[in-house]
Amino acid sequence: MIQRKQTVYLLIAAVLNIICLCLPIGRFVPETMGMPSEMFNLWIANGDGGRDFSVWALFAILLVSCPIALFAIFLYRNRRLQARMCLFNMVLLLGWLIVYSIFAFTKGGELHSEFVPEIAACLPFVSIVMHFLAHKGIIADERLVRSMDRIR
Repeated sequence: MIQRKQTVYLLIAAVLNIICLCLPIGRFVPETMGMPSEMFNLWIANGDGGRDFSVWALFAILLVSCPIALFAIFLYRNRRLQARMCLFNMVLLLGWLIVYSIFAFTKGGELHSEFVPEIAACLPFVSIVMHFLAHKGIIADERLVRSMDRIR
């Protein structure tokens, strides 16, 4: 049962979250002369070499989301709990997107710079889609098992 399509979706979602943890998710380009700052999930790397750890919440959300996706893969015997874990992870990643946009706008104002998102910031959205597809497959499997039980 572990070779279902939901397993592939959940594994892809976990890998995308890990990749997003490692890559820069945005850049603050100053309006005046100065060095741009890069935003990671754990810190903002300032142009002068310093680090601002005020965006640690993004890292914490993704750090919780990765093990949940991997743990949900091994819940194939308990499909209801697996579906709930997928829904919980979708809500968690939606929260990441909301917190990301809040930090992007507030920190951009504080640094007097324009925020430019990086491609890695789209990975949690793709992960939400993968969780949705996995949830849909889990529900379809549950319906199939219930229909087989009715036949017996």
